[in-house]
Amino acid sequence: MSKAVSIRLPDDIAEQLDSIAKDAERPRSFIIQKAIESYLEEYADLQVALDRMRDRSDAIISGDELRKSLDL
Repeated sequence: MSKAVSIRLPDDIAEQLDSIAKDAERPRSFIIQKAIESYLEEYADLQVALDRMRDRSDAIISGDELRKSLDL
């Protein structure tokens, strides 16, 4: 199931979107959906990183220790 969402974009962003959609031979809605999916994935990764950074029980290791543990 999908839900319709309406947004307003500045003219320059709308023009860029139209250009990308034309080059990709995809509708604008597809490009917007993929951009939002990518943003949400990056945001989730950021939240995990921030949570780990704030977790005092999560050990911090040096770059040398990391390379050694990976046999690099």
